[in-house]
Amino acid sequence: MTKPILTKQDIHFRLRTCTEYGQASFAGIASLILALVLLINSFQGGAALAVKPAIFAAFASYLIFALLQLGTMALIRRDLLLYGELRRTTRRLGYVLLISLLTANIFVVTAAFQLIKSKKSAAYTLAVYALLTTVFVFAISALNVFKPYVSNLFVPGMSLLLVGGAIQLLVLLLITRYSDDALMPKWMWIAAVLLLATSITGNLFALALGILLIARLRNRTDSSGPKLSEVIDRLSRSSTSMLGLWFIGFLIAISLCSYLTFDYGMAIDNNYGAILQSPSLTYPLGTDNFGRCLFSRIVFGARISLFVGILSTLIPVIIGGSLGAISGYYGRGTDNLIMRALDILYAIPGILLAIAIIAAFGASTVNLILALSIGAIPTYARTMRANVLLVSSLEYVQAARAFGAGDLIILLRHIVPNSLAPMIVKSTLTVGGAIIATSSLSFLGLGVEPHIPEWGNILKVGSSYLETNAYTAIYPGLAIIALVLSFNFLGDGLRDALDPKLD
Repeated sequence: MTKPILTKQDIHFRLRTCTEYGQASFAGIASLILALVLLINSFQGGAALAVKPAIFAAFASYLIFALLQLGTMALIRRDLLLYGELRRTTRRLGYVLLISLLTANIFVVTAAFQLIKSKKSAAYTLAVYALLTTVFVFAISALNVFKPYVSNLFVPGMSLLLVGGAIQLLVLLLITRYSDDALMPKWMWIAAVLLLATSITGNLFALALGILLIARLRNRTDSSGPKLSEVIDRLSRSSTSMLGLWFIGFLIAISLCSYLTFDYGMAIDNNYGAILQSPSLTYPLGTDNFGRCLFSRIVFGARISLFVGILSTLIPVIIGGSLGAISGYYGRGTDNLIMRALDILYAIPGILLAIAIIAAFGASTVNLILALSIGAIPTYARTMRANVLLVSSLEYVQAARAFGAGDLIILLRHIVPNSLAPMIVKSTLTVGGAIIATSSLSFLGLGVEPHIPEWGNILKVGSSYLETNAYTAIYPGLAIIALVLSFNFLGDGLRDALDPKLD
């Protein structure tokens, strides 16, 4: 029996449509890049070149799993070209790659979970990321045991995370066994309720999975747009989008859990006996010029960046979306009045408007949110207006008018729900800009109060020690970059996932 001859188009199609191959290549290359970064940082400068044992060990572990992942990618390619599908022996390599969880290699771990299961549902994907979020939050919080003292609620907080992780692992095993909705037992709603209870730690994946399971058990469908399972299925095809969503969910979870597992005094109290210390087990990211733990300050700073960034995006979405919907639906005089007023506001650069508002009313978190929100209202109003103008001309809206439905019913039930997808995508793409603006204003002293741990404030303090203690500026800068990239990657993925024209 001769093997079929594949053309270049056939080879490209098989590799492009296999999510396991794309995720394996992404994980292997990302792990290799991180291994090279760790190798460079494992050497100490000076007259005698020395090696940092801990960083070199991390380099070795990342290099090993990067090579294993690249080897797995080669096997996946071979299976696709020879057999058209992945063999069971190749999928079993995913269990070996799961060991990379001990090295906190999120790239290889997520690729391994995707490789293990051949038929992956939205519930399986959410269960995997819910468990990984809890595991990483638990691991990060556990580093506090090396500090001189811990929070009074440290033990209850860690116990809560441990119980939540056990429940999420159990749900993952149940979903793996009952992958078909028809085979899902009725008592699965108990697991869904327990899963919803674990979302108290801020685990958004557990919350979404619990809602999805309950909806499936009740056989509810929503015809107003793509269902949650369909959106997750489409979104999971992009490794960068899912990792961006995971990083955002992880920061939200660690921000909420830090109320229990982190001591706020380590982030704000001066400790002149530990000024500008290098990273160690006690201070994983070192200390600043006041002896404050940089690790704790960055964790607490995530609260401010997320809170200000998301809220300063949500407010203009609501206000601008409402004005745009009214303007687009009624048109004529109403449209001219609203849009011309917003054009005046749109003519003022957003960052200059924010600086003017803060300079007039003072630097505070509330003023910062208002300053960033006001300048963004016109852009969301224009986006919503364009969507409403398009949807208003569709047949089902004309049918609703013919049946005598009122304007308010048509707007709230037919037009606005079908105009939200572009607004959701735009908000995820622009929330990164809000986070950068927050950090920039804080860096200039016009944002959050200087004593509050916020990434822009931390970066401002660290910028004075770039030549001697560069880590004081590098770590908060990397946190800002990672969060902004995560929102951008998520926005790109949502743009494809919410597009009804894509399969």
